[in-house]
Amino acid sequence: MKITALLSLAAIALATFTASAQAKIKTEVVEYKSGDTTLQGFLAYDDANAQPRPGVLLIHDWMGVEGYAESRAKQLAELGYVAFAADIYGKGVRPADPKQAGALAGKYKGDRALYRERLKAGMAQITGNKLVAPGKVAVIGYCFGGTGALELARSGAALKGVVTFHGGLSTPTPADAKNIKCPVLILHGADDPFVNPDEVAAFKKEMEDAKVKYTFIAYPGAVHAFTRPDVGTDNSKGVAYNEAADKKSWAEMKKFFSQIFS
Repeated sequence: MKITALLSLAAIALATFTASAQAKIKTEVVEYKSGDTTLQGFLAYDDANAQPRPGVLLIHDWMGVEGYAESRAKQLAELGYVAFAADIYGKGVRPADPKQAGALAGKYKGDRALYRERLKAGMAQITGNKLVAPGKVAVIGYCFGGTGALELARSGAALKGVVTFHGGLSTPTPADAKNIKCPVLILHGADDPFVNPDEVAAFKKEMEDAKVKYTFIAYPGAVHAFTRPDVGTDNSKGVAYNEAADKKSWAEMKKFFSQIFS
């Protein structure tokens, strides 16, 4: 009888602890402006910690600030960072399918000045957050957002580091790499048909010409969008989830953050 009671108390204590731990991550939908355009980002942080800490600006893939970007922001918050998923497209502008997503992403990839404006607006949001330690902000990006993360760095933003996951690497202004003030980590699918070898070679030359410290990791057998479980696992489509690459790339990001934020 006593053993049963003790087990019941232990189960209740465990459940309480688990609920408490889960409740620490607070999320907020944040409206902000870029010029006359209203944007709607997503903030995640551990509200049990009142001390300033490093911040991570997350740039979404071509689907916008939706479930996937939000889940990654929460994961970053669980690691102890203040995470802000910036909105590039605008409040209420969320593609319904890949066709719409391609058109939206193409608009900003074709107008890098506008893209940088939206990126800088997101940067202002995270650097202005009282929970973020001054001078300790990194940026990460997925696919379209990887292109954006690099563009933000090329604009001369005060970043501690840049991480891209299966991101686009090209830019119309490679000379702007001289403005990059931090190390860069590229996590790439070795078989990605949307970021071809010529683009990879041009990017490496861009970094080397500008003397930017960068690390380029290519995962064999991984194609585009290798961190998104919802795209399926058929490599022949050019986009496919790769569990090994997903886990390894996240671990590389964590190691990189531990170095730049130390």
